[in-house]
Amino acid sequence: MTTDQNDKTYNVLFLCTGNSARSIMAEAMLNTMGKGRFKAYSAGSHPGGTVNPFAIEQIKGTGYALDNLRSKSWDEFALPDAPHMDIVITVCDSAAGEVCPFWPGQPVSAHWGFEDPAAAKGTDEEKRAVFSKVAKQIYTRVNLLNSLPIAMLEKTALKREMDAIGTKL
Repeated sequence: MTTDQNDKTYNVLFLCTGNSARSIMAEAMLNTMGKGRFKAYSAGSHPGGTVNPFAIEQIKGTGYALDNLRSKSWDEFALPDAPHMDIVITVCDSAAGEVCPFWPGQPVSAHWGFEDPAAAKGTDEEKRAVFSKVAKQIYTRVNLLNSLPIAMLEKTALKREMDAIGTKL
């Protein structure tokens, strides 16, 4: 990170319960769309240990390196040597209601609730359709985040903008 705020890389952590789909897709999309302006991570309160194959299908189109994807605990990001987070975003309603670890530096937090595509029932094509719909919603919100003039916003204004993005689909 440099001293010039316009050149700062913002660390963003996407949280969910299982860290197998929504948070993983958001991580990949922001890392790709942010083009170095953001460094996105994802984690879960109770990670399942695997990335959902339908989420991987959605991520393939972003150009994000699939070998960077893994389901991990949010405890990794509460360790002393973990990256300092500027923004923490919950993407599922159950994670939003959980007691999160303490994040040093008091990052801006927001909740962007999405339907859980991993809970979709039916044929593989029906499941793919749900994953595609949720991926498009995530893309919309990540695109809005990517276009924010973060360096020019004070913390409460950034929080207000992040909350507003959470209402967009």
